[in-house]
Amino acid sequence: MSWQTIRYEFSEGLAVIAMNRPEVMNALNTTMRAELREALSRAAGEARAIVLTGAGRAFCSGQDLADGAATGVLELETVLREEYEPILKAITDCPVPVIAAVNGAAAGAGANLALAADVVIATESAVFLQAFTRIGLMPDAGGTYWLPRQVGLARAMGLALFADKVTATEAAAQGMIWEAVPDVDFAHHWRARAEHLAKGPTRAFAAVKRAMRESSANDLAAQLSLEAELQGGLGLTQDFREGVQAFLEKRPARFEGR
Repeated sequence: MSWQTIRYEFSEGLAVIAMNRPEVMNALNTTMRAELREALSRAAGEARAIVLTGAGRAFCSGQDLADGAATGVLELETVLREEYEPILKAITDCPVPVIAAVNGAAAGAGANLALAADVVIATESAVFLQAFTRIGLMPDAGGTYWLPRQVGLARAMGLALFADKVTATEAAAQGMIWEAVPDVDFAHHWRARAEHLAKGPTRAFAAVKRAMRESSANDLAAQLSLEAELQGGLGLTQDFREGVQAFLEKRPARFEGR
């Protein structure tokens, strides 16, 4: 497959998808959105863990405002429904863990693309910015869903209304992301984290994702029922048997592939 706007790397169960328009800070145009959907679909079928990152000095600066699809209220709605929503659902519904390795600025839809991932690891020099009101829009690409759940309504409202930058360190302290890592350690760190997941119990990770994602819509009884159902299935897997045996033998577990 020849990619125009992304790079795709696959090795030993790990797929790395890098947005690759560094000259425009990886702004999302029609081609990139289509290629992201295709890459995520491919990775979901062959990988045990996925990393989404950016080439150059930015993670993603959001919608490419020079792209013709960005003009007009009706077109914006169509683009969100037909192009952004499939990408976000591909991340949240993916059967394997998705890490956003935020290597630089993540703004607008780019910030919310990162926040849709299961785990966000950012370099300390990265910033997150809900830039929408600066151009007369409101947060989209899941921003109004993720932010109140991650940082609370009051902080989410301020971030959306004032469009202030949040450093990666601040984002980690607020619970917006998992961790902020010194720039010098960033590339090694996120890859080690991703490789750990790629060697882990894939079925258990899928169950974790489902239970966590569904918890906000469930009451306690429904969530306890879901936990019992999922855990019951995991208890019958070879991965569980291997995990217990490895624990008893005091050795690292060797989990099956997909």
